[in-house]
Amino acid sequence: MRAALATHDFGTVFFLARAEAGISYSAIAAACGIKPERVGTLAKGRGSITTFEKIVSIADAFRIPGHMVGLAPRPWETPSKQDAADEGEEVQRRTLLKASAGAGLAASLPDLTRASSGRRIGSDVPEKLRRRTARLRRLDDVLGGGDTFRVYLDEYHKTRTLLRTGSFGQETGHGLLSVLAEQAQQAGWAAFDGGRQAEATGLYEASHKAATEAGDAALAGNALSFLAYQRLPGDRQAAVQTAARSCATAGAGAAPGVRALLYERLAWAHAVAGQPNETERALEAAQGALAEVDGTPQPDWAVWVDETELQIMTGRCWTELNRPLRAVPVLENALARFDDAHARDKSLYLSWLATSYLTAGEVEQAASVTGSALDLSSGVASVRPRERLAPVLQRLGEHRALPAVAAVLDRARA
Repeated sequence: MRAALATHDFGTVFFLARAEAGISYSAIAAACGIKPERVGTLAKGRGSITTFEKIVSIADAFRIPGHMVGLAPRPWETPSKQDAADEGEEVQRRTLLKASAGAGLAASLPDLTRASSGRRIGSDVPEKLRRRTARLRRLDDVLGGGDTFRVYLDEYHKTRTLLRTGSFGQETGHGLLSVLAEQAQQAGWAAFDGGRQAEATGLYEASHKAATEAGDAALAGNALSFLAYQRLPGDRQAAVQTAARSCATAGAGAAPGVRALLYERLAWAHAVAGQPNETERALEAAQGALAEVDGTPQPDWAVWVDETELQIMTGRCWTELNRPLRAVPVLENALARFDDAHARDKSLYLSWLATSYLTAGEVEQAASVTGSALDLSSGVASVRPRERLAPVLQRLGEHRALPAVAAVLDRARA
């Protein structure tokens, strides 16, 4: 059975899903349980799927009838095969996108806006919405902003409607405003990642306003840190000032994970501004805050900052400051532990490693790392990996005579 299934050309299915339906390779990967770079490789006609479990996953994600791939009828198949065949292209696209969104996470709770409009909103609603927001945030681990923006923006608008039309006490109102601020940051990040810069700025500013009204200093500080991050590498001094303000706004009483996050973004602003001493002090402050994390629950939006992430930020900072001897070891160590499933982030981080190799004169090694970053970023619905890799490829172009470099440049053009 496995030999027969190996002949199915899922690569063509993936290619057409992206080319004709506009579904990114990262969305396909999330739906099918395959790494994004593997989807891109298959779509280019290289390799095949032979594992029974993966064939089942792909068939279910794309709603491919079992008889077409040597399987028994799938549980979702209707008695009428004609009904399934008559499904329109847009229906198929929505089906896959729903699967890619963590098996329908966006529909995992009832529409609280509609249920509560004009009625008294219970004190438990903000916490329910916060848990829902945390689950939806996991989509950002594997999908780019081009895939998640509409999902996150819809959540933000629903909560805003709830605040406008519902009836609630002061404490519940503050809770809803805090959730709204968190959702605005999530939607703003997806907008930023997907290249919607004006929308990102508007959402970050709306988040800061909501967090301030809610009295949530940590979220207000995080909104400012997002604005600082977005301003780079443009207005560097304004970005440094905004990042410093974000730390002051959150305050010394903020959760350790929050302070670690804000200080590492402050370090990044200093690094891009070419300020090595200030960068090192901010990194030390982030490390000190992270050392205080003792198992006490941290805000979900800050829990992704761990030792590995801080090492990566440290390597990024030293890369920006043209200190490859300090950047390369820490980046290599951290990226060795970083899962390829986080394709967008790893491709971005590899771009800084490639830059440091180039600065150190290790051109072939830079080419190898750049090739890995290109593979990972293929089909990811994010503008940032390509933006980061563009100057790296330009610098590699100066060494086209080297076969390893020429091969990478040819892959980038393809």
